[in-house]
Amino acid sequence: MNISTIDLSIIIGYFALVFTIGLLVSKRAIKDLNSYFLGSNSLPWWVLGVSNASGMFDITGTMWLVYLLFVYGMKSVWIPWVWPIFNQIFLMAYLSIWLRKSNVMTGAQWIETRFGSGKGARLAHIIVVIFALVSVIGFIAYDFKGIGKFAKIFLPWDLSADTYAIILMSITAIYAVKGGMFSVVITEFIQFLVMTVASIAVGILAMQLVSPEMLAAVIPNGWKNIFFGWRLDLNWTGLLDAVNSKIQSDGYELFGIFFIMVLFKGFLVSAAGPAPNYDMQRILATRSPKEAAKMSWFVSIVLFFPRYMLIAGLTVLALVFLTPELKQMGPAIDFEMVLPLALRDLIPIGWAGLLMAGLLAAFMSTYAATINAAPAYVVNDIYKKFINPHATQKKYVHMSYIVTISFVLLGFIFGILAESINQVTLWIVNALWGGYTASNVLKWYWWRLNGYGYFWGMVTGIASALVIPVAFPQLHALDAFPYILFVSTAGSILGSLLTDPEPDEVLMKFYIQVHPWGFWKPVLKKVQAYYPEFQPNKNFYRDISNVVVGIIWQASLVALPVFLVIQEYPYFWVCAGITVITSLFLKFNWWDKLDVLAKENTPFLHNLTSKLEK
Repeated sequence: MNISTIDLSIIIGYFALVFTIGLLVSKRAIKDLNSYFLGSNSLPWWVLGVSNASGMFDITGTMWLVYLLFVYGMKSVWIPWVWPIFNQIFLMAYLSIWLRKSNVMTGAQWIETRFGSGKGARLAHIIVVIFALVSVIGFIAYDFKGIGKFAKIFLPWDLSADTYAIILMSITAIYAVKGGMFSVVITEFIQFLVMTVASIAVGILAMQLVSPEMLAAVIPNGWKNIFFGWRLDLNWTGLLDAVNSKIQSDGYELFGIFFIMVLFKGFLVSAAGPAPNYDMQRILATRSPKEAAKMSWFVSIVLFFPRYMLIAGLTVLALVFLTPELKQMGPAIDFEMVLPLALRDLIPIGWAGLLMAGLLAAFMSTYAATINAAPAYVVNDIYKKFINPHATQKKYVHMSYIVTISFVLLGFIFGILAESINQVTLWIVNALWGGYTASNVLKWYWWRLNGYGYFWGMVTGIASALVIPVAFPQLHALDAFPYILFVSTAGSILGSLLTDPEPDEVLMKFYIQVHPWGFWKPVLKKVQAYYPEFQPNKNFYRDISNVVVGIIWQASLVALPVFLVIQEYPYFWVCAGITVITSLFLKFNWWDKLDVLAKENTPFLHNLTSKLEK
């Protein structure tokens, strides 16, 4: 691409600005590990919410979502549930509160709160660290494929996609390594503002250039329909025949069955709580459990409207103006390239530079947040815990620099080896999360799960997630999830029942501190033996109703900007009405109840410790 001087100046100027700000605020990060990884728990919840949303507004995922909307139309609103995106609703409703009450720095450190410090707990601690570090490498590889493909299209120098990825990711790593949480959050906040302006501008541009009649001429019947039956029933024959082959290879033709599987998997994965990555780190960095819940709510508020304005705008422009070029590619169309092609050919000078800067900002946000999570596990959960527990805080921070650089290099290697964005995406959401689910659901809701059960559930789950695709290559990744879940659940239950339960002291402390609902009756009785006035968590029905209504609320936030850009105004106003009604429900049943939902039992916990010592 012959990029204009104006656009290139905007991109370079933006990089220089963010890099400078990241280094300027880095001095606040070197006090100790808490300030480096959690910002000393001093950042406001809404700033962390914008930061978290910015980390999710990644360039690779946006390329994937543009391809989904292009191919599947409004039904693509449901496909990202495979992650699932509505895990933020579970976090908002109750899980962020439970997690933040633990007052720890990492997911691995949380294991000690739940399972104590025995041999089983140590095994559980080790497997969480391994999972966290493998997932970090996976996400770095995911970012690597996206930024390389994107930069190859736009930047003017004759370099390979992998070379561009290495250069851009290395630049971003400098301020992320140097500044820790403060640098990451502040720069993400600025990046999100840039991305929001650029995204809304693209949506408005698409509405100005593409009429409903022009769009209708290039899409099949049913493309604008958000509802579906058992079959997808989108026939692209005569419009862009290669799309039919793509739908078949994706395995989404039986869309009703796909949706049931996604919903089943999504509820379980969401109920397991956040994976040990930047999302969990933002929750642990909040000031209080109440602010943790607000932060998770704010992510959906600020993320979906601008992001889907961009996705819908680029998709509409590509459908109308790029279809002839895509037809010339024949059957081997790389649909992941729809976003960069649309941006290259259809966005005016100046706006193109701003949008490219915004998309690079989105990449930088996700990538910086990811690499900031890795050293927390190695330094805090391995080096400090087992190797050098008496080192100075400065020593720990310097070790964090070394660890981050090492994982960046490993991510580069796996990124070079990966073939496509979709390949890495499927591996993350199915292999990694398939093995993660069972143990991490049971840890919240079943008192009898112990460290051994957690360990064996994770080991058998991850192992089966890696073996099943090799043993049964014809099995779709999503269809393999029930089998992985069965194996890992069996590993969790057998590993727990064949070994002793955790000590009463550990279970009672966890139950009082986190106060979950679920199958905790034996522990509740032991707590009430000390404190007859202690009451169980009775918020189950309120939490679940907030989850169900919250998922509807979030889905309307996703569909709303798409209907606006494609100018389907009746559906737009229906979505707006659903958004208002569900927002009012959440206002009265969730927001106004946060003081009750986030109530802490600190006095009970302190008194219990004294009584047990006696």
